[in-house]
Amino acid sequence: MTPQTILLILIALAIANYGFEIVLEILNLKESKKPLSQEAGAIYEPEKYKKSMEYQAVQTKFGFISGGFSFSISLLFLALGGFGWLNDLLLPYIADNSFRALAFFGILFIVSDIISIPFQWYGTFVIEEKFGFNKTTPKLFVLDKIKGYALGALLGGVLLYLLLLLLTTLGTQFWWVFWLVITAFMLFMNMFYTTLIMPLFNKLTPLEEGELRLAIEEYSKKVDFPLTNIFVIDGSKRSSKANAFFAGFGKKKKVVLYDTLIENHSIEELVAIFAHEVGHYKKKHIIGSLVSSILQTGAMLYIMSLFIFNKSLSIALGASELQLHLNLIAFTMLYAPISFITSIFSNVVSRKNEFEADRFAIETTNPNDLPKALKKLSVDNLSNLQPHPAYVFFHYSHPPLLKRLEAMKK
Repeated sequence: MTPQTILLILIALAIANYGFEIVLEILNLKESKKPLSQEAGAIYEPEKYKKSMEYQAVQTKFGFISGGFSFSISLLFLALGGFGWLNDLLLPYIADNSFRALAFFGILFIVSDIISIPFQWYGTFVIEEKFGFNKTTPKLFVLDKIKGYALGALLGGVLLYLLLLLLTTLGTQFWWVFWLVITAFMLFMNMFYTTLIMPLFNKLTPLEEGELRLAIEEYSKKVDFPLTNIFVIDGSKRSSKANAFFAGFGKKKKVVLYDTLIENHSIEELVAIFAHEVGHYKKKHIIGSLVSSILQTGAMLYIMSLFIFNKSLSIALGASELQLHLNLIAFTMLYAPISFITSIFSNVVSRKNEFEADRFAIETTNPNDLPKALKKLSVDNLSNLQPHPAYVFFHYSHPPLLKRLEAMKK
């Protein structure tokens, strides 16, 4: 294909993806305005549900504005050859291709984030504040940004440099070597993320001795779960929303409870939530998800090896000759349809896993405790009880609350 044809395909893919997302958002917004079913009405009090509907509407409309602005900027940059222009701008100052690529992506990342900061600020300090969720201070917001930049430069820079080094030394055979590198990185991050990365942003403390820890320890013995690490994270420093998650495997596995979760739930409900996370471990969901991600990454890198040295991709983005960092951007755009399909598959599997973890929890605890906890979580977080089925299919990694409650009844 000619560079002009490739550029048209890239523009068409970007427009199609954006248009599809807009349609889904509109469908989802309309669905949430329908009268509540009898079961849903029993979960929300009228005033609370009205607030939930308002929250969903405000979030969606704000997403239209922020997303539309970002999309317009990106599309113009692509159509007008902005990527090639930036590369030419750096060329007189940085002759080495690898270091120029690092500068290129660094500038794109920082400029893109700076453009989005007003929207992030409004979302945090206006919308989330209005609905009682925000606990972030301006100082914390700025510190998070600085830490994010530093972490992105360190981890992203090292991985990108290794990729470019392998591309220039191994040619099309780079993919399997870099796959090994990425696999090692994914395993490392899965095991040590809560130990090395998360403490940069949040404080994790072991769950203190007391009634809750005793109840969790007794439950762990009952289901033969090797309880080694259970932590409380200070999520309340940023938001009043609550959550819990399982991370790592082997001796490095951790169950993490948000402090806001502990504040708002009974011990029985917290044990049921803990049981749900144990269910993921018992059903080997964590390992399965990791293996799936590794396989998908390998497939993507192999497909990349078929395109990455195509000079026409660079020319389509505004360059005059082959530039590997421009080809990386072009490939990411061309790969978007495949990525879209794999994300659907991942979400389907993830929703199935959530149903299985729910079932494990209600079979090993009081079957009423987890439904009570999930209902309370949904109300406290102003969750949408009636998302559009299409929106759920394409975007939800967890089943909607009513579907989970229905499954647990069975």
